[in-house]
Amino acid sequence: MPYIHTFGLEKLFYDYGVDLELWAHEHSYERLWPIYNWTVYEGSWNEPYTNPGAPTHVISGSAGCYSKHNPFLNQTQLYSAFRSDDYGYSRMKIINSTHLYMEQVSDDQGGKVIDNFTLIREKHEPYSNHKHKGISIEYKSIGYHN
Repeated sequence: MPYIHTFGLEKLFYDYGVDLELWAHEHSYERLWPIYNWTVYEGSWNEPYTNPGAPTHVISGSAGCYSKHNPFLNQTQLYSAFRSDDYGYSRMKIINSTHLYMEQVSDDQGGKVIDNFTLIREKHEPYSNHKHKGISIEYKSIGYHN
């Protein structure tokens, strides 16, 4: 995963068809497009989280810290669908075996839901079984590796 450089786990989660990867530590919230190996694999343009071709990543560490807000250090990247440095928390509802709903609530905005998505995977299997064509991102162009 590009954001936190966990390339050692990325292939394992992809090979086993993990639907959603939840990460924390950063004092912010960010939802990524489904991504693997610097390639975005949306289900479709209109429904990116319906049968995507790669895991969906959410970084939900916005519960706060003593050092106050941690601003993002770079511009929004191509693989980022939404991000916020508001303090807040995430809520998840597993609707059934194929549908999962997740939302981000901002404490800074009085409990307003600032982001939400529904992840749908009608068939749970390794992503390598899919024939998705992804959109490759040139990581050198986004300032991570000089």
